[in-house]
Amino acid sequence: MWQETDNKLTRSFSFTDFSEAFAFMTRVALIAEKMDHHPFWTNVYNKVTIELTTHDAGNTVTEKDRQFAQAVDQLLGV
Repeated sequence: MWQETDNKLTRSFSFTDFSEAFAFMTRVALIAEKMDHHPFWTNVYNKVTIELTTHDAGNTVTEKDRQFAQAVDQLLGV
């Protein structure tokens, strides 16, 4: 579930291993390029955390962030 705190939408994901986490990040990267909206994210082994904020809007959460989050959720069938 995405959490909105400190002017960011944040969500953490866990996968069975690094390969699955990296494959997920690759699919998210394609979304980012298509939307021209690039997240701050971290990856440690099987965990990926994504933070979304719109820099052009003063580092606040905008509809663009919500659409990005929805697209990520769709990747996972959520």
